[in-house]
Amino acid sequence: MTRTARFAALAIAFVALVTLIVHVRLGLAARPDWPLWRELWRTGRFFTVLTVALVAVHFLWVGLSGRASAALAGGVTLWIGIVGAVYHALLWRPLEGLRLYVDHSMHSLLPVLVAAWWLACAPKGALRPAHAAWWLGWPGLYVAYVLARGMTDGRYPYFFVDPGRIGWLMVGVWVLALGAVFWLGGVGLVRLGRWLSRSRDPVIG
Repeated sequence: MTRTARFAALAIAFVALVTLIVHVRLGLAARPDWPLWRELWRTGRFFTVLTVALVAVHFLWVGLSGRASAALAGGVTLWIGIVGAVYHALLWRPLEGLRLYVDHSMHSLLPVLVAAWWLACAPKGALRPAHAAWWLGWPGLYVAYVLARGMTDGRYPYFFVDPGRIGWLMVGVWVLALGAVFWLGGVGLVRLGRWLSRSRDPVIG
């Protein structure tokens, strides 16, 4: 891997880590009587936060090791990209100050940075159509986790996974619809990656 690719990966990891730290600090400022572990537990119910943490870990490893997997790099790119798309389509809200920075860093800046790194630096030749199905694992695991967690404490982070608000039937419809979005996005990413790998050599060998 080139030094530029590694430096860019570390820069993305840095942005993700700073965003998470600021997010947690804002949560603690709003709940001054809470210990750190309780705020981490509260914020750990959100797909966005967990995916940004995954971005931070992945790019830190890539930057330090100088290695990247085509399958994992593609998956992380897809997941954070869908985070941004769903937010801007369904969940956007007006905010100010540091909360505005955190929101746009998670949902706008990081998806763009990760996509740019994937386009310029990620290995793509090993991508196969089966990866689009494999990439459903992370959102599928999250849905199982958040529904199980919600059934214990009655709290759901998003309206489309809240059976008390929209009913189990509509939760199922939303899960299937979003699963289709992830799968179609994955298929498109695989096709784009394979086309790019044929048209030029990737930066990472």
